[in-house]
Amino acid sequence: MKLNIAVLPGDGIGPEVTAQAVKVLKAIAMEFGHIFTFNKALVGAAAIEQTGSALPEETISICKKADAILFGAIGSAKYDIDPDAEIRPEHGLLGLRKSLDLYANIRPVIAYEDLLNKSSLKIKQIRDTNILIYRELTGGLYFGEKKLTNDAASDICEYSRFEIERIAHLAFKAAQTRKRKLTLVDKANALATSRLWRKVVQELATQYPDVKLEFLYIDNAAMELIINPRQFDVILTENMFGDILSEEASVIVGTIGLLASASINEKHAMFEPIHGAYGKFANKGVANPIASILSAAMLLEHFGLDQEAALVRKAVDKSLKLHITTPDLNMKYDNISTTKVGDFIEDFINNPEETNLNFKNIHLGQSTII
Repeated sequence: MKLNIAVLPGDGIGPEVTAQAVKVLKAIAMEFGHIFTFNKALVGAAAIEQTGSALPEETISICKKADAILFGAIGSAKYDIDPDAEIRPEHGLLGLRKSLDLYANIRPVIAYEDLLNKSSLKIKQIRDTNILIYRELTGGLYFGEKKLTNDAASDICEYSRFEIERIAHLAFKAAQTRKRKLTLVDKANALATSRLWRKVVQELATQYPDVKLEFLYIDNAAMELIINPRQFDVILTENMFGDILSEEASVIVGTIGLLASASINEKHAMFEPIHGAYGKFANKGVANPIASILSAAMLLEHFGLDQEAALVRKAVDKSLKLHITTPDLNMKYDNISTTKVGDFIEDFINNPEETNLNFKNIHLGQSTII
């Protein structure tokens, strides 16, 4: 298969983790005889510094022509401490989502058996957790009309039936392939937009009689996600609620450095880790690249390359089992860098039947499986 992949490393740790995902995709291409081409583009603070725009027209053009987009992270402390900044790095990501109409954000949350003791939650609560969050990505508060003065501010939250229907259909179809349970998270007791969400989703449920539909208010859902995450299968929710819940879910898996995502529509698809830029950790070799690598696996699955994606996931599982991961997981070794994790997963893809790790070489930076 030939794929043209736009690569937007972004800011902070984005370039480091994205480089490992590209490395893994190149290994997959070589192993399976695919042709993947990669075209880099600017976004976020890096784009502002060079072009004055968080999302240059050239970047939009590259993304529209690509089969898929591999995204890193955006953000900068320089802009975080300046609330009056008219151009912010985040405008690049929001603008990309809107310009490509990437309305469906899909975020898997899986509790890895080898990492259960790394979560701050009790093992018995989180074991076997496997959740798929469907977050609407181009509507709601983040994209509504905004007003700001010295004395008052407002953000309009607005949703149409069309926006709700199109992501709800995707969530119902996903539930049909899993445990056939869909939980709509809203705030219908207080918000008009949530009442429309509940009405529309209830109407669509009649088209999916094999899926059990449940409802939770966002405050209760946030609590239940910690108390009993195994009760969830597919979660469907609006933009801001989905942002909050998926970040909260990182507590279950032990680190936000493991959570991947896909943002899609019928024509375009973007894949990215859900974590931020974390500028203070940039260029120190401590950033966890696994979320970016798992996002690359989602990219492969999106194009029906299931065997290839399975091999990437198997390599990630092996890296976790052998403690070949970055310091955020406080594993057995404290000198495994971002690059070494990527090297190990690359080597595993090239040598999937070999399982004994030469730790001496890993620590010397050679990352060789023997």
